[in-house]
Amino acid sequence: MKVRWFSIVAATLMTLVFNILPVAAKDVSIYEKTVSETLDLWRDGHYERLYENLSSRGKVSREQFIDLLRSTSTRPACCFQKVQHFRLLDEKRSSARVYARIGMEGSPAHGESSTREFKLKKEGGAWRMQMNDILQLAGVKGKRKKRMHFKSF
Repeated sequence: MKVRWFSIVAATLMTLVFNILPVAAKDVSIYEKTVSETLDLWRDGHYERLYENLSSRGKVSREQFIDLLRSTSTRPACCFQKVQHFRLLDEKRSSARVYARIGMEGSPAHGESSTREFKLKKEGGAWRMQMNDILQLAGVKGKRKKRMHFKSF
């Protein structure tokens, strides 16, 4: 009786594990695909499509964004160097945090890669990288709010 009970429990656990693991792997691939496709748009110079596919655009207009990316020689590397060591750190219904090494070209200040955390947001049914992450990778800064300085008398 104990052997039969153990067999049923083991079979149930194995069924659960084999059904859950592919889903988890698929979920990670969705995020990695989002990052990879976003970097491809940038690398290929499709700045308008890139702008539309980013979240958290703030007050940076399409024209400002395109000018910022055109003003730098930095861009993602190609192929296997583009995204490496990809890991999912945290996942929620409409946001995710991932960690990856992004290969870069033409960036003397940043070296040949940038290894860091990236935030993704789900908007309109699609996962999107944040604009700030792209601008930081490019080594440019977005439009900043003007601060008023007051002199004290």
